[in-house]
Amino acid sequence: MATVELRFSAQPEHVRTARLVAAAVARRAGVDEAVLDEVRLAVGEACSRAVGLHRSHGITAPVTVVLIEDEKSFAIEVGDEVPGPGADGSVPGVSGRHDAAPGVGPDEPEPDADGDGEDEMGLAVISGLVDDVEVRSGADGGVIRMSWPKTPVTVLP
Repeated sequence: MATVELRFSAQPEHVRTARLVAAAVARRAGVDEAVLDEVRLAVGEACSRAVGLHRSHGITAPVTVVLIEDEKSFAIEVGDEVPGPGADGSVPGVSGRHDAAPGVGPDEPEPDADGDGEDEMGLAVISGLVDDVEVRSGADGGVIRMSWPKTPVTVLP
């Protein structure tokens, strides 16, 4: 099993590099040429989502992209370090203050309704591009895992 790990600062200009690296490693791993555009688009969408989450939450840690090749498939995991809803033991959307609307107060920013919509749209695009996708979120952050079958190598007699 071969693995390549890419880490980049949460800047939109680095997403293109991640897409190019993912497509190159997928090609070398034996992913069908017809699927490489889907790989490139899905990785771009997942990385853009991770960059947006890092920037909106003020996280300076890098975004991680892990490219995993095994015998029959090629997988990509795009990770962020934004804790998932309720990861701190709180109920999502409810702040510790009870005298104001949830998540709104003098020291708390307005909830970003547009950010949630963009996040959901990005996940929908990824789901449309990749048959095998898994989204996980926890206290240490989130991971989008996407995988594609490898093209079987034909042995000529």
